[in-house]
Amino acid sequence: MHASCARIAILSDFGEGPYVGQMQLRLSALAPGVPAVRLISDLPPFRPDLAAYLLPGLQAGMPAETLYCCVVDPGVGTSRDVLVAQCGADWWLGPDNGLLVPMLGTVPDACVYRLRWRPQQLSASFHGRDLFVPVAARLAAGELLDAERIDPAQLVGANWPQDSACICYVDAFGNLITGLPADDLAEDAELQAGELWLRRARTFSDVPVGEAFWYRNAFGLVELAVNQGRADVTLGLSLGASIAVRACPPLS
Repeated sequence: MHASCARIAILSDFGEGPYVGQMQLRLSALAPGVPAVRLISDLPPFRPDLAAYLLPGLQAGMPAETLYCCVVDPGVGTSRDVLVAQCGADWWLGPDNGLLVPMLGTVPDACVYRLRWRPQQLSASFHGRDLFVPVAARLAAGELLDAERIDPAQLVGANWPQDSACICYVDAFGNLITGLPADDLAEDAELQAGELWLRRARTFSDVPVGEAFWYRNAFGLVELAVNQGRADVTLGLSLGASIAVRACPPLS
């Protein structure tokens, strides 16, 4: 397997602390001249089943020839496999736990590989630094890696739906991002959030202050929000909560 890329994006559930910084610092030594960008470090912790549905939107509109190094890895240190996938001009790297599945589903001709190579020194608990970083650096340099091409149907999570009607992310403002592509919903669709049915708006100022609504966010996903308020508090929803879609409001 031979790859090269112009930049490396780091996506993780590591939050604050030294972990992403250590990955960036080590990448600066192993892949000098290749920018390593922290794209997101607060993906839903331990929840690849939620984080997975954010990846296509996070990649949309980003520069081509990017290697996405994705670490939401509650199985770190176990026998779980490591995957590398070529999706057009981009490459994706992550654990075989479903995290990459929805992204791969958007690229019918994606080439997926199970990585056999391992570095000599490998901790049991920080594969972001000790495994994924060395792999990313070697891919960025165009080095050949010992890998086996596999059928995406063999992946963990291959039977997951392509979209998810759940809350997959809560941002700093309390907005609730779902795993539903907004363009798949009709303009007059309503979403059930708790006991409320929310109508669509184009942006925050299109509804009164304090009113809840849903809209197509900058990632192309359905997002629940409150104008100048916190949707998580107003609607009483948190990560993993389900929502329902009503194709059109009932006749009054």
